[in-house]
Amino acid sequence: MSLQDTLSNGVKQAVDSNFNVSIDTVEFQATRKEFAGDITVVIFPMLRLIKGNPVQIGETIGHFLVDNIAEVKAFNVVKGFLNVEISDAYYLDFFNNIKQENTFGFISPKAEEKAVMVEYSSPNTNKPLHLGHIRNNLLGYSVAEILKASGKKVYKTQIINDRGIHICKSMLAWKRFGNGETPESTGLKGDKLVGNYYVKFDKEYKKEIQELMSRGLSESDAKKQAPILIEAQDMLLKWEAGDEETVGLWKKMNGWVYAGFDETYKNLGVDFDTLYYESNTYLLGKEFVAEGLASGVFHKEEDGSVWCDLTEDGLDKKIVQRADGTAVYMTQDIGTAIQRIKDFPDVGGMVYTVGNEQDYHFQVLFLILKKLGFEWAKNLYHLSYGMVDLPSGKMKSREGTVVDADDLINDMATTAEEISEELGKLDGYSKEEKKELYKTIGLGALKYYILKVDPKKRILFDPKESIDFQGNTGPFIQYTYARIQSILRKGDLDNAISWNSVEMTLHSKEKELIKQIQLFPEVVQNAAENHSPALIANYTYDLVKEFNSFYQNVSILGADNETEKVFRVQLSHVVANTIKNSFGLLGIQVPERM
Repeated sequence: MSLQDTLSNGVKQAVDSNFNVSIDTVEFQATRKEFAGDITVVIFPMLRLIKGNPVQIGETIGHFLVDNIAEVKAFNVVKGFLNVEISDAYYLDFFNNIKQENTFGFISPKAEEKAVMVEYSSPNTNKPLHLGHIRNNLLGYSVAEILKASGKKVYKTQIINDRGIHICKSMLAWKRFGNGETPESTGLKGDKLVGNYYVKFDKEYKKEIQELMSRGLSESDAKKQAPILIEAQDMLLKWEAGDEETVGLWKKMNGWVYAGFDETYKNLGVDFDTLYYESNTYLLGKEFVAEGLASGVFHKEEDGSVWCDLTEDGLDKKIVQRADGTAVYMTQDIGTAIQRIKDFPDVGGMVYTVGNEQDYHFQVLFLILKKLGFEWAKNLYHLSYGMVDLPSGKMKSREGTVVDADDLINDMATTAEEISEELGKLDGYSKEEKKELYKTIGLGALKYYILKVDPKKRILFDPKESIDFQGNTGPFIQYTYARIQSILRKGDLDNAISWNSVEMTLHSKEKELIKQIQLFPEVVQNAAENHSPALIANYTYDLVKEFNSFYQNVSILGADNETEKVFRVQLSHVVANTIKNSFGLLGIQVPERM
């Protein structure tokens, strides 16, 4: 039973025995720093049932807790707040139980529980990954790790958008202007090479629009009649019909892109358990469009297009198949969801990590899947997140004004090198050690800066600001971890020794640190429930601040006696382990020295 549960039961008993009143819930909050105490019982909500002075009511409950609850050693009442002091014995007992537990706060999955599938990344094969993809990947990967730590079995996946008009645009531009060049002949990563032709298509398309407008066509008509667009649309129809030459080109160019993606994922430190391709799943989507037509979930318009009318549900009408029989995004998303459950029958829910511009799309998708009769559709969650901006403004792929993911990862390591050299923190490191450390610091800064923000909020990303060895940053937390490792190397950690309140009294800073560690399991569960790595990130910062206050106020290796020294080294070890575990949930490495 948790401390809060123990106190809650004690307060209920106190109210029952002293006031002959039964209360259902007890409201707690952290005790304010200026008052003695570890946890505060809020008396005001009880005044609806108990008549009297809140201070006297608090005094009565406080005396009952001291007399009847072993963990409570003292109390004080400030207005309507009962501040409860918890005994050192309680905190030492807790510490003894967890100090050798390397995965404290994590829960193993139960065999009988349904698994969760987390989708993230889900790129198009017509361009390289960019800064927006980085936020997507970091969020999805972290949420998957947090769900695992909370006790769920998790599958990490992505749906690769490898078909559609946008893919044909890159293919057509390469066919027209590429002169047979390849990643090998150009020295470019395959995803970058293909991305260049997506930009090239857009430039040529705009030229043709201007040409048609100069002949008297309206902009709207010119956009529809541009020959290069008509040819790309024809290429899509050929692809869906299985035209050998078109499919061969598609396979070749997509192969270049996949090799490029794999390199970026490795550098970013994210992975997947399984991959899905729209080119495979859209056909299953079309099967279920036919089923939905037969069951009345969908209807066909006069032009042959298929729609789902969701107006009675407060939404709109949604097309699920074009008049020419080709699939739309909704078709393939329906197919992908159904295919995943077929492949993984133990999956009971899915998390889709997709930007907030797709909020409406996922409302519609989830509702359609429910209407098609899938029970698991009620357990679908859209992890919606805000866009990432740079000081220079919004990114646009087709115009080639995106921040390339590979370039950003490299730039972060370079920035980490510049700042580290300025601070002179790396004397005695070999060239290779420095290079690896710059990458760890740079990537840690990038990930922490993005993940510490609530997913729903838009981010203005400033690389320089993210690499700061002070404040709420990844490098500050990494540096604290490395500092603790230095203490542990000098302090001869002995975790076998246990403690009791007879032989030692806790310093207030030691107690505050243990209280912060104690919160970790609850933070993991809250982060899982809210799909929010920000809760883990900001908890870790609070823990590190608490440790640094402890470090500045008490001597660890120079403690007054051996008992204090051994205990404080143990406590430092648990803090370091908690930092490492929480940063692991964010996909961030921690260096042994800095």
